[in-house]
Amino acid sequence: METVAGDKAVQAAKAALEAGEGILRLAPTWVPRAFLQPGRRLKLHPDDYYALGKDRGGIDERWFASTTAADNAGAPPDEGLSYIVHEGKRCTLKDAVEGLGGEIIGGAIWDKYKRWPVYSKFFDNMGPIPHHLHQNDEQAALVGRQGKPEAYYFPPQLNAIGNNFPYTFFGLESGTSRDDVLRCLEAWNKGDNGILDLSKAYRLKPGTGWLVGPCILHAPGSLLTYEPQWGSDVFGMYQSLVEGREVWWDLLVKDMPKEKHQDLEYIVDYIDWDANLNPNFKDSHYLEPIADSGSEAEGYVDRWVVYGDVNGEQRFSAKELTVMPGAKATIKDNGASGVIVTQGRGRINNLPLECPSMIRFGEMTEDEVFISEKRAKEGYTVENTAKACPLVLLRYFGPDVNPQAPKVGDHKKR
Repeated sequence: METVAGDKAVQAAKAALEAGEGILRLAPTWVPRAFLQPGRRLKLHPDDYYALGKDRGGIDERWFASTTAADNAGAPPDEGLSYIVHEGKRCTLKDAVEGLGGEIIGGAIWDKYKRWPVYSKFFDNMGPIPHHLHQNDEQAALVGRQGKPEAYYFPPQLNAIGNNFPYTFFGLESGTSRDDVLRCLEAWNKGDNGILDLSKAYRLKPGTGWLVGPCILHAPGSLLTYEPQWGSDVFGMYQSLVEGREVWWDLLVKDMPKEKHQDLEYIVDYIDWDANLNPNFKDSHYLEPIADSGSEAEGYVDRWVVYGDVNGEQRFSAKELTVMPGAKATIKDNGASGVIVTQGRGRINNLPLECPSMIRFGEMTEDEVFISEKRAKEGYTVENTAKACPLVLLRYFGPDVNPQAPKVGDHKKR
């Protein structure tokens, strides 16, 4: 397959956009993490989880509709970037957006951000990962990056098994002080620095989710997670050992100014103390699906699975569409979206959709697309062509696209 860039990428993207009636076919984007162990629920062939080499780490993430590069040591410059595929050519979604702007992502988002500023991923690990936070915009700007709020949804279709630790630690227990966290950092090289003793774990349930702002400590558990998030890969790991595995100091300070890498007081100040010590943390962050349109009688239901504001702003949102066998759903959205199929087969307008049972590394699939804003607003049809299995799609949206979306806690009003 020919990879094109520059003007040729724009031409290829235009051709794909026209052929797909405003919908772009995307290839799978795989991302490894050297410090984690794959959970093996991404549908990759068992021989391919280390396809990029053991030194790069196992593949435990698949990124969707991404124009954000993964910040991994030794990574090629396009790691994490999604590719549009059409008629034997491929180009990055990033190049296409830079060339076509609002024609793909909508004028409001292009005018404000000059990029597709969000992405989503499947995050899949065998066990928990370190207690960490993502910087806010002001902190990330010190190293030329952007902050990162994120959200979690645990798709039931991909969580038949919970793996080693389906619980996530969030925040800090009431009464925790700066000195308590300082002592954990001082104990970094003594083994387990004990920071989880200062936090609380919540059991994870498939079909639910969480919304987490920047500067909030969290140690994600072992459910496969769908994660809409801001287009950045910044983080700081505050835990020194996970399941006996070393967490390198570099992973704590990689997105902090170099002159501050040993300044423990400075590192502790990255924590948002009010947010981490919130006594009503679950009520402020926990999500359950909320139906928006459709019904069993209509043969489909469209549910909000990620919603709510982060510090007063809607940074992203996401929905889960379920279409029953033989049924069709005509959907209209307020803006562009990245789409992944989690179950079944069918069509979206003139493009086939199918959730694969197994994928070889480098193989093309028919389970991921990007819906342009124009197509989203005019409407598109999703048809389930199967005889018995529901067709299920997850799609995520950019900032401020869905002001009508629910707020955190609205699931209790049903």
